[in-house]
Amino acid sequence: MRRLGKVLKSNGTDGEVVLSLFDVVPEEIDLEEPVFIYDDGLPVPYFISGLRTRGNSRCLVHLTGVTSLADADELAGREVWAEDAGPDEEALEQWLAGEAESDEDILAALEGWTVLSETGARVGTVSGGEPIPGNLCIYVATPSGDEVLLPLHEDLVVRLDPAAETLVLRIPAGLV
Repeated sequence: MRRLGKVLKSNGTDGEVVLSLFDVVPEEIDLEEPVFIYDDGLPVPYFISGLRTRGNSRCLVHLTGVTSLADADELAGREVWAEDAGPDEEALEQWLAGEAESDEDILAALEGWTVLSETGARVGTVSGGEPIPGNLCIYVATPSGDEVLLPLHEDLVVRLDPAAETLVLRIPAGLV
């Protein structure tokens, strides 16, 4: 999944919402595919039944099933996601096969992913990286508000789950 944007607020009384877009322009949104908004930790699918642009980073959107001001207000502040089996997943597969075009592609593909230790403990969220030649590293924002730098080497990757955007690492002792 990739983040499309965030619902800023309701607009009017018929369920329309103002959507702020992240790194995507309205023309790139596939209106034939559902978008997802998480509710109680689960992705709830919505189809976009109407979209009006307001510049390159905002649009007014009608979502199926959102028909009132109360429905729209309930979505305010929530992120909107879309299925994406495109470049991010492909870059990760290339990296695991030793064929990635650049370390920057890998770091961009992992940004926002959840990092877990091999015991299943949540370490944090990938917030960036350092493309050090021969020693690719990721920055992980921890729940305590700290940021740690972890090595990203294929020998330390236990599992990648592109669908859940989760990275399970064998983390050397003392790094977190």
